[in-house]
Amino acid sequence: MFKHILVPTDGSQFSQDTVRRAVTFAKEAGAHITAFYAKPEFPVTYYGEGALIDSTTPEQFAELAEQQAQDVLGFVGKLCEEAGVSCTKLTFTSDIPYEAIIEAATTSGCDLIFMSSHGRRGLSALLLGSETHKVLTHTKIPVLVYR
Repeated sequence: MFKHILVPTDGSQFSQDTVRRAVTFAKEAGAHITAFYAKPEFPVTYYGEGALIDSTTPEQFAELAEQQAQDVLGFVGKLCEEAGVSCTKLTFTSDIPYEAIIEAATTSGCDLIFMSSHGRRGLSALLLGSETHKVLTHTKIPVLVYR
């Protein structure tokens, strides 16, 4: 049924557990995985008098973000290789992860987005929001939510 699955990950333990399940699902379905990581934008901070200034340049920040992305996506690639599942790694720079996830799925031609949900409820869900919920409400691509 599904042949191309986008698996967004942030590298957290919870996300790694979801990646493991996504790889198993893809193997059972005979699907290809596109592993996705949204790199953060360079933080622009306005400093007042006497503020500490971070000496990291935009170039250094981009290099560190790319290294983190490759580490996170490398985990997915390794699991896919061990399971015999074909995998592509993709990363975009964006401070709005849900938009980047939808863009990645759309541009890659994915027919499913496989992602996790922390299952927050009540006030914490309202205050913290949910990238999964935002993806669900803004995409036309089917989303499988793993909890």
